[in-house]
Amino acid sequence: MSMENFSEQLDRCRDYGDLFELVKRIVRKKLSKERAGLMLYLGNLPLHIGAFHGVGSNGIVINKRLLNMISFNSATEINSYIFTLLLHEYLHSLGYMNERHVRRLVYEICKEAFGKDHPATKFAFSLPRSKLILSKPLFDEKDTRLEIVKDFERSHLSYIG
Repeated sequence: MSMENFSEQLDRCRDYGDLFELVKRIVRKKLSKERAGLMLYLGNLPLHIGAFHGVGSNGIVINKRLLNMISFNSATEINSYIFTLLLHEYLHSLGYMNERHVRRLVYEICKEAFGKDHPATKFAFSLPRSKLILSKPLFDEKDTRLEIVKDFERSHLSYIG
């Protein structure tokens, strides 16, 4: 897989749907696998969980609380971190269940797509603790609602009105 200006494409992403389209394009190119029909939710999860995909479900949940507690230096960093979360959970949705194998695959895909010094490659294994702002207010433990992200999965959308 050549680095077909994936870094520029990542920088142009403006929302979760854009990032997910890039994830799917890169995975299709690297692994020749894909699936449609996934939904994205944002929810307040424990801090040690960045995101998860329930086995057998069509949903990915990203930890909104964690995203709000991270100090990013640029849009590239924000996009890179969310990209790695989506890539990791998308691989689970494709049937890759071994956590260590998925982490290694995320790293390899990011390194190949963006280069070894890119923020996405650095975030592939974990978020540096120095990025967390622990002084931000903690979330309401009782708030377990999931917020659905509209226009996330675009492959099912028709161009015919």
